Amino acid sequence: MKTYKKIVLALTMLLSFATNGWSQDTRTFKVFQFPANKIPTTDGDADDWKIVPKSYVVGMDELWDDSGKQPKADPKNLDVSVKVAWVKGLNRLYFLYEAYDNYWDFSLTGLHNDIFEITVDGDQSGGPFIDRFHPNKALTNTMDAYFSYHGVHAQNYHIFTPAEGKDWALAWGSQPWIKGLPYSNSAINYNFKPGESGKLTLEFWITPFDYAGNDPARAVESILEENKNIGLCWAIIDYDDVNNEKNNGFWNLSKEHTMYGNASYSLPFQLMPLEPEFKKAIDAKWTFKTVDMNRRMVAFIDQSEGEIKSWNWDFGDGTTSSEQNPIHQYKDAGKYIVVLNIEGPKGKSRMAKVWDVAVK
Repeated sequence: MKTYKKIVLALTMLLSFATNGWSQDTRTFKVFQFPANKIPTTDGDADDWKIVPKSYVVGMDELWDDSGKQPKADPKNLDVSVKVAWVKGLNRLYFLYEAYDNYWDFSLTGLHNDIFEITVDGDQSGGPFIDRFHPNKALTNTMDAYFSYHGVHAQNYHIFTPAEGKDWALAWGSQPWIKGLPYSNSAINYNFKPGESGKLTLEFWITPFDYAGNDPARAVESILEENKNIGLCWAIIDYDDVNNEKNNGFWNLSKEHTMYGNASYSLPFQLMPLEPEFKKAIDAKWTFKTVDMNRRMVAFIDQSEGEIKSWNWDFGDGTTSSEQNPIHQYKDAGKYIVVLNIEGPKGKSRMAKVWDVAVK
């Protein structure tokens, strides 16, 4: 009777996941922002990542083996830690993957390899993105779908951990160019042989794309902006026997197994602002947009950080403004030095740009 109750309970839980699991998954995760002067070097050394707080770490406690082979995580078998980061102004996602495995399987040339599989949907457009899930059934599993659809609006990387005698990753789709410079880079550090246990450190970065077809000239990068969410997910495919084609576990961050080909099953990762320790108390920043070149009309946009009480703009032509975001019309053509001075309870700051503003 006890065995029967356990079976019923297990089936009930599986049914709950199948019908409600993803829709009830309200987890959100954070993407750490590296300061521009602390961008991590892609060298397989995790020291650059020590400044990332523990609150950004995604560990085994967030994963589940949806193959059903491993009822719970066992750090003696497999233990992983993932950190994700970004740098303001760069459309790159940086990753640190640290893993212990009691059996590293990587001696073969194909997909039978311990794998860190990630999917990224930079603009959260969602939906299926591999050929076998094409909504037009006439195109399912066709080369037409592969070239026009597979990996185009969201991308999947099978990252070999480690990759020995083969490329560091399979970019699953018709765009293998995304896994090389200037779109990505990787470095790995380990000292074990196939079949042995040990720890692996993998550093890599990738570029997410809103559109990535076979031709890189037509590609459109996803724009990464502070506080924006991106769609991201991963799974660890763990092989423990080179002679067994089946894996020993599919440790999934999503509650939907087909996250590997459907971006709707990714999870929201927020591109976080700088942590307070890396921010100045007050910091003048600004940009501009030429509204009408014929009329020499320029809009100035304040991007300063900190508590600010006053703004003072010097437009470089003898005129000034105390507005936060002024629009200024220049009388004469020329190249101008524009200066923004700000002031607040914690001090003053100035930002001058030499000849950036030019009108004809």
